[in-house]
Amino acid sequence: MQRLTTAAGVHLAYEHHRPAAGLPPRPAVIFSCAYCTTRENWRGQVAPLLAAGHPVVLWDLRGHGDSQVPDGPAPWTIDDVVADLHAVAEATTPDAPFVAVGLSFGGLASLHYRVRHPERVAALVLIASGPGFKNAEAAAAWAAQVERTASFLETRGLEAFVAGRAGSTCIGRRPELPAAQAAARAIVAQSVAGLARFGREVSGPAPPVIDALAGMDVPALVLVGEHDPAFLRAGEVMAAKLPRARHVVVPDAGHIVNIEQAERFDRELLGFLGSLGAA
Repeated sequence: MQRLTTAAGVHLAYEHHRPAAGLPPRPAVIFSCAYCTTRENWRGQVAPLLAAGHPVVLWDLRGHGDSQVPDGPAPWTIDDVVADLHAVAEATTPDAPFVAVGLSFGGLASLHYRVRHPERVAALVLIASGPGFKNAEAAAAWAAQVERTASFLETRGLEAFVAGRAGSTCIGRRPELPAAQAAARAIVAQSVAGLARFGREVSGPAPPVIDALAGMDVPALVLVGEHDPAFLRAGEVMAAKLPRARHVVVPDAGHIVNIEQAERFDRELLGFLGSLGAA
């Protein structure tokens, strides 16, 4: 694990994995996490991508994993998360555009990043994600759901969160898998205060980017599990609006596709990355 300090003074934890020497250069891939999860959720993707020649970057959102829970009364915003991701990108792949991969909130963060830094994104991989809610009623319902999650964390704790119904949204529907168990251990070790604040101030009120999708003229992979009804329609919308999108629905998978169906996920991701060409 490595650490960096952003221009705003926030300490972020990240990992920068480099492929073996001698492989043809390929675009770097930066993985952004879902709300309440950590970089450990992406551990299974490191080795396959390195073998294909891609540098791999994992990082923890502010308030998550080993990253700092910043102090101060000023609310966190999606702009802060975009600035954090930019700091990670500048520290790891400053000289070339990268592939922005994100699951759930991580996908929305990647879209916001593409809006603000279009020159830095070579391609998008949006997994079990959506572009946010324009409809005020839908946005309010989402914020209320995030508030329920934050309140649950504060009253019941992370062990109960992972072991309960919410477990399928953070470690997947197959908790017996070693990758799911490793993800669970990392999730339980986090700061409840940091996660609750992130939910209320960032994830819940994050503005939509749906009107910007048509202008994102980069290759995009939109991937969702067939048993993830909350995001099936969102995937269809994004795939229809993004100019160069490939849409994949993974059989027998829920929200955490990359853990539940790792082999299929890796095959789809590597196939997409292979279509991009050299760095």
